[in-house]
Amino acid sequence: MATAYAAGASSMVAAISRPRLPSASFHPRSFLPYLPPRPISLPLKLPSDSSRFSSLQTKASSDESSPVDAGEIFTDLKEKWDALENKSTVLIYGGGAVVAVWLSSIIVSAINSVPLLPKIMELVGLGYTGWFVYRYLLFKSSRKELAEDIETLKKKIAGTE
Repeated sequence: MATAYAAGASSMVAAISRPRLPSASFHPRSFLPYLPPRPISLPLKLPSDSSRFSSLQTKASSDESSPVDAGEIFTDLKEKWDALENKSTVLIYGGGAVVAVWLSSIIVSAINSVPLLPKIMELVGLGYTGWFVYRYLLFKSSRKELAEDIETLKKKIAGTE
């Protein structure tokens, strides 16, 4: 009788400790039940969308007179590079620009890691943007002044002034 009780108790413990599984079929490599694939449904085509975006559609053409020719761009760049007198100066300026961008990236990431400082910088940027719009873009006379300032800066850079 003691052995029957022990056998009954051990089977009861095994039944309690073993999780109950649903009767659904399972995938052999997963604990999740196997689900059949969803049926493929065709996408709905709404006529309102096609008529709304009909003006934005473009078509590719095989016209040989494309406005951008890679060979022409490279030959133009080669001519300009050959016309330069101080090539070493251009390389130094280019290298300096790359180093400046790299350093500014490091500084911005350091500022971004300080709590609350990025939000303050966003507010400063937003305030400056608002001031710039008010000062130069809002009124017609100030837009003309900005255009004149840009033209004089172009002339200074090009060396024609």
